[in-house]
Parts: sequence; C-alpha cells; structure tokens
Amino acid sequence: MKVTWSYSALKEYESCPRKYYEVNVLKKHKFQETEQTRYGKELHKAAERYVKGGPLSAQFEFMKPTLDALKQKQGTKHTELKLAVDVDLKPCDWFDKDKVWARGIVDLLILDGELAWVVDYKTGSNKYPDKDQLELMSLLIFAHYPEVKKVRSALIFVVKESILKHKVLVEEAETLWWDYRERVAKIEAAHSSNVWNPQQSGLCPWCPVKTCEFHPDH
Repeated sequence: MKVTWSYSALKEYESCPRKYYEVNVLKKHKFQETEQTRYGKELHKAAERYVKGGPLSAQFEFMKPTLDALKQKQGTKHTELKLAVDVDLKPCDWFDKDKVWARGIVDLLILDGELAWVVDYKTGSNKYPDKDQLELMSLLIFAHYPEVKKVRSALIFVVKESILKHKVLVEEAETLWWDYRERVAKIEAAHSSNVWNPQQSGLCPWCPVKTCEFHPDH
C-alpha cells in the first residue's frame, strides 16, 4: 500500500514502530505544545518575517548576523515552502491525499539558476545532527525545480551557534531516492502485516504511548 510520509514520520517509525502506529495511524495522541515547541514556532515566524523584509523582534536579535548573511545571498527567496511528490517523484499538491507520497517544508529556499540553497533552522541540541533531512529537502527541490543541478544546504542550530552543511548533486538523486524507497517499504510492510513492535530507548519516558510495555508508567 502507498504510505504518505515526511522525514519526521520516517524517523519516528525507525525509532519506534509502536509509537508511529499510535501517533500517525491511529492518531490517538494529539500534539502537545511545549515551551520549547512554542519557542521554535515563534523563531521560525520571526526569521521568515525578517527575510521577507520585515522587522526582527528584540527576542531574536541574536539571529540577525545569520539572517543578514542569508538575505544577502543572490537569488529568489522562498520561505516556509511546502513541497510534495507522488510515488513517481512528480510534483503534486501538498494536500492531495490520493497522490502525495513524500513531502516536506523548507524553512528557506534560495534559487539562483542551477544552484539552490536550503536552510533549516533548529532551536534544539546539535549533539546528533542529521543530514538526511537536508538530503530529502534537496531531492524534493530537484523534483520541483528541474533547472537546479546542485543544492547546498545547512542545518543552522541558532541557539547553539553551529551549522551542519551538506551538498547534493542532481546526478545523485536517483540513488538517494532508492534508499528512501527501501526505508519507506518497511512502513508499508508494517501496514500490510499490521505488526508494530515497540522499540525500547532512552526516549521511552517521554513517549505518549503509556500503554507500551517499555513505558515507565505502564
């Protein structure tokens, strides 16, 4: 069966199929906003507003040097851009449930001819930076903008003041997509078999699935 997925959903399945099932399939646990997620949302809005030419609130003044450098880059800028493709890797509408296979949101995209720049702002820890998210965004850009031949991307950890940079060439796209197809196939197999085994980790105490055998409140 076809599964609609994003990078965060894929990572959630790979970290714990049981949590993925309860949250994404059964939808038993609604998103609970925390102080950290609220701060992240406000930061993203502030960055988007400033890149578009608006003011930067005093709370996020520390981001100004980074955002100024991005504003000065040559090219057409798009913020909070929603990109989606169907199973044949053709661009499709983000909300088309019948067609969408993979989708993602790009915090900032700068298009400059055959070169594209992708930026994702992070407010959390930079202890385990993950380039795969940048990779998927790059693949979605190649699908939507066929003139682009190279994507330079970065995870910007704005609080920790660190950057993870990555580069993807269009000739790498086919191989990278096949890697994602293999990973997503495991989710499809779980849907077919209806087997969603829990996976114990150090994150279990913060999991909303309190009926799981590995949850400390079980």
